[in-house]
Amino acid sequence: VKHLQEVQIIKSKDFARIKEAVFKFGGVQTSIYSSLKSSQSHSEFYNNKTNAYCYMGQEKPNHDVVIIGWDDNYSKENFSVDLEGDGAFICQNSWGNGFGENGVFYVSYYDTNIGIHNVVYTKIEEIDNYDEIYQTDLCGWVGQIGFNNDHIFGANVYTAREQENISAAGFYALGTDTEYKVYVAGNFKGTDSFGEREKVAEGKVNNAGYYTIPFDMPVLVQEGERFAVIVELTTPDSVHPLAIEYAADETTENVNLDDGEGYISMQGDVWENVESRQNCNLCIKAYAKK
Repeated sequence: VKHLQEVQIIKSKDFARIKEAVFKFGGVQTSIYSSLKSSQSHSEFYNNKTNAYCYMGQEKPNHDVVIIGWDDNYSKENFSVDLEGDGAFICQNSWGNGFGENGVFYVSYYDTNIGIHNVVYTKIEEIDNYDEIYQTDLCGWVGQIGFNNDHIFGANVYTAREQENISAAGFYALGTDTEYKVYVAGNFKGTDSFGEREKVAEGKVNNAGYYTIPFDMPVLVQEGERFAVIVELTTPDSVHPLAIEYAADETTENVNLDDGEGYISMQGDVWENVESRQNCNLCIKAYAKK
């Protein structure tokens, strides 16, 4: 239906950035602990007269809602629990119009879980934006890798399915204020080919998340040509700044490492293969247009 090309992850309890995202993009997915099981149930944490909810306890999140607004002056008296101060997020629930005010309710800033886990979908495009995707990380971001340093090079090698333009790269930023440079090395013959890399994009992202970065100029490859997409990342205060896919638990135990050829480097000169040395795939994708 759509191609999701960018997802931003907002830091825990960073209410200013949550509000900024609502203002810019329209909605932020977040997690709460809901003591309500349906639109018809009751809870000591929910005032159904004012449609106001605030959970105070140790339970972990079990339900997602979408923050669509906020009111810093929303009175603490509207809640069924005693609170330190005013203020609430205006949230859209998924239980239909029979819940809250036509499906919308207030969650206090003092709720235990609101604003800890936050995702905002910031670039949703039509399905004809790219013709091909090259990827090996079908589980997505499972873990991270690095050299105990905030800087790293990562490269994935792919084989072109036909003559096409490599037009964008997709990767994860694992922290705020991540700086990136993207390169392409065509006619890949081995790690020496990384020395022939051509810079195609650079910039900085404010939030952690998944990003698709269009190239300044697309790179033409021929059918059967091996090419590498290389990402250089600097993520402040990180020691493992590159996302990887690996067999971490029962849900990822069937990760396939045979579909990837990935390399990492500290300075971009000496490279090691991550499938054979680290038992993982790199989360670096390439997007192509015919």
